[in-house]
Amino acid sequence: MTQLPTLRQLQFIIALAEHGSFSRAAEAVFVTQPTLSAAIKELEAILGTVLVERGARGAVLTPAGDVVLERAQRVMTEAEDLVVAAQAAGEPLSGPFRLGVIPTIAPFLLPRVLPALRTEFPDLELFLREDLTDRLFEALRERRIDAALIALPYDAPLIESHAVWSDEFLFAAPPDHPLAKKANLAPDDLTDEPLLLLEDGHCLRDHALAACSTGSARSDFAATSLHTLVHMVKSGLGATLLPRMAVDAGLVDRMGLEVLAFDPPVSGREIGVAWRKGSARADEAIQLGEAIRAVLEHPAD
Repeated sequence: MTQLPTLRQLQFIIALAEHGSFSRAAEAVFVTQPTLSAAIKELEAILGTVLVERGARGAVLTPAGDVVLERAQRVMTEAEDLVVAAQAAGEPLSGPFRLGVIPTIAPFLLPRVLPALRTEFPDLELFLREDLTDRLFEALRERRIDAALIALPYDAPLIESHAVWSDEFLFAAPPDHPLAKKANLAPDDLTDEPLLLLEDGHCLRDHALAACSTGSARSDFAATSLHTLVHMVKSGLGATLLPRMAVDAGLVDRMGLEVLAFDPPVSGREIGVAWRKGSARADEAIQLGEAIRAVLEHPAD
């Protein structure tokens, strides 16, 4: 029978590639340098090829080492998924769960749902990461997070999603704005209204423009956050569209702005949970999304 590398040996070659030296790699995986060095030599003997060039300045993988590294990372990922799948089958949403959240959702949704999630899933250790959608999708594909709360629609390769909540857009403007007191406001009313929006990279910008297809964005101003955006509106620089979730969370409280809902049909965005296609935690991601939906549907419970 062919002798196979151990998972421990594969872990060591991955650590060596990441840290570039035997001493730092050994420290990262909590073994002594001689132990790690011996394991790498044994791996080289099993595979019949040199994987590492050892020198005074550190360790560099050979071309054969690069090939082994790629496969080792794949094997370790599958092994980790095996453990996660087994644990999830026994007790879903327990232990560590790494959740990404986009900035236009995190500060307005998390304070509402985290206490309920802690109560419903007392053994869940939720680790949160706030970032833009593209970077969260990259983290999903690289298995650095398990799921992400995002705004839909948003197409991305190798990513699947499940809609959780509809979040309508509201019109916000200073009290002296021509549309501030308008009854029966419709998206078409914004045809000649360049809107203040978030800067490129925020999916809310694209969703807002899609909601008022006849409107446009001001090219001379762009905010980095919703809090900055409402202060720009308060300063009289223009009007904007805000998600109801943020308004309900108090984003415009005491700002002196006029906030109007559009007549039906209402435009907005969908809040959803996303995960890597084929992830062992897909069912848990959906379960987490449904738990969040329950909180939003019964906020007073």
